Amino acid sequence: MHSLRRIRFLCAAVLSLALASVLIAMQEPNAPPSATPAQNSATKVDKPAKKKYSHANDFLIRGTVFNDKGLSFPGVELRIRPAGQKKYRWETYTNSRGEFAVRVPQGSDYEMLVHAKGFSDQTRTVDAKNGGNEETVVFRLEPAVGGKK
Repeated sequence: MHSLRRIRFLCAAVLSLALASVLIAMQEPNAPPSATPAQNSATKVDKPAKKKYSHANDFLIRGTVFNDKGLSFPGVELRIRPAGQKKYRWETYTNSRGEFAVRVPQGSDYEMLVHAKGFSDQTRTVDAKNGGNEETVVFRLEPAVGGKK
């Protein structure tokens, strides 16, 4: 009877060790597959490094747009371009509180166009060349005169 207990005990111990080793093996991270010499030479081809863009030198244009009654104006379109250029490079809309914020590169003047249906467009020039890294602007839109809607 004692030999039967010993056999059961030994079998349980061996089974426990086998299970423990399987669990440990499952927890270890898989080693990356080893590359062949042909793969190593192919991966060493010099690729041009991508330049990471930093917002450290950006100029922040932010502000609020109000309607003719002095209430915040959500959904107003703002377009920004470098002064003297024809094509607008940045476009955004005011949020539910009539606020907006746009980052542009420093060192230039920028023209802003504010447009809302049924209101006269407004333009403003922002100087992003001299000192500081942000400017706050406020627009108060007036209803369009005549047939322009």
